[in-house]
Amino acid sequence: MNSPLPPSPAALPRVLIIGCGFGGLEAARALRRATVQVTLVDRTNHHLFQPLLYQVATAGLSAPAIAAPIRHLFRRQNNLTTLLGEVTAIRPAERCVQLRDGSTLAYDHLIVAAGATHSYFGRDDWAPFAPGLKTLDDAFDIRRRILLAFEAAEKEDDPQRRAAWLNFVVVGAGPTGVEMAGTLAEIARHTLPGEFRRIDPASAKVILLEGGSRVLQAMPETLSQRALEQLERLGVEVRLQARVTAIDETGLTVESGSSPHHPATNSYQINSRCMVWAAGVAASPLGRQLAEATGCDTDRAGRVRVQPDLSLPGQAAISVIGDLACANSHAPGKEPTPVPGVSPAAKQMGRAAAANILRRLAGKDTRPFHYADYGNLATIGRNSAVVDLASPAGPVRFSGYFAWLFWLFAHVYFLIGFRNRLVVLLDWAWAYWSFARYARVVTGIATPKDPASPRQ
Repeated sequence: MNSPLPPSPAALPRVLIIGCGFGGLEAARALRRATVQVTLVDRTNHHLFQPLLYQVATAGLSAPAIAAPIRHLFRRQNNLTTLLGEVTAIRPAERCVQLRDGSTLAYDHLIVAAGATHSYFGRDDWAPFAPGLKTLDDAFDIRRRILLAFEAAEKEDDPQRRAAWLNFVVVGAGPTGVEMAGTLAEIARHTLPGEFRRIDPASAKVILLEGGSRVLQAMPETLSQRALEQLERLGVEVRLQARVTAIDETGLTVESGSSPHHPATNSYQINSRCMVWAAGVAASPLGRQLAEATGCDTDRAGRVRVQPDLSLPGQAAISVIGDLACANSHAPGKEPTPVPGVSPAAKQMGRAAAANILRRLAGKDTRPFHYADYGNLATIGRNSAVVDLASPAGPVRFSGYFAWLFWLFAHVYFLIGFRNRLVVLLDWAWAYWSFARYARVVTGIATPKDPASPRQ
């Protein structure tokens, strides 16, 4: 364990938290009764409930339903100051961080919860054509692309060009990709029919590409298979062992490996004007900057390798949590196991990091982090979901309608604020009976740019 830090010369110890995602939020809340000065800095003014971000991207929910102003969340926590700013550098020797505007913030204890971003596996030039989904801006961009694709198809006379507008491709069959593909199929088949005169929205093709051998690879194989079956019932075309090798404004080039769906290895092209990237995640660039400043290690995704108590080697004042941390769970009497990059883990890490700061201030040894895994959930679409829960008696696994209800109420429960819970529940109830999606508002030019000639 790390030894306690020497007392701070300041009147009160200064705790600086970078990022107000799930980890940063929980860390700040855990310090609400502590005799410390807490500063929370984030580059946005809101906390975002990311598990439902795809609902904003697909016009199922409005942005305020899944986001809450940070200042409002902490209005009654008198020991906390909220600042809007982007941290660009951490200086451990000076115990301060630098913001993009050139100003600095001093700290005695630092919790870095800067989160993650998209990873295109070295092909960042694909990003303009296949955006990822991590922020509200991403969600607005994807929603605009989806809705304007149908508008462009309505005006298109050429059948090949129209087909390209109505081909929707999602790359990556993790939870985000599966949820996005399933919802796109629902929009095409249930929400938009009857609203267009020259096209049939139900004729739109939704293709889900996965480089591995099954969808939802973090789930047990039985649930992966059920998720695949539910996707296909919704009308999603799932292509496994399909690796994307090129993306431009007209579509994708895909290399398909051998699988039950595609027995022969081949390379082919998909004409598509609306593509979504859900295939890779990389740690915030702040992780590599921190590694350079402290000499700590990072993994291939740029996550910072932390000690059992979530601090950095030789830097007891700095803790890294959430998607930025490459951490292990240290259960008593068991071998360390990797901590997954999910919101429950980030929350638990936030609370653990805050508790260890208080233990240091009290002159006590810190405790290793232990992740309590309660299971995984993923929704596929209307009345379709898969649930894998951990229990003392063994795993509890189920799918279908009751899994969908469980997923729905679990997400409503964990939303921030009573208003958001009520709004989401009412919006979902209305959408369930009417199939309507009223958050279909876009701004900007009437249609996206059309290439001179689509791929054949």
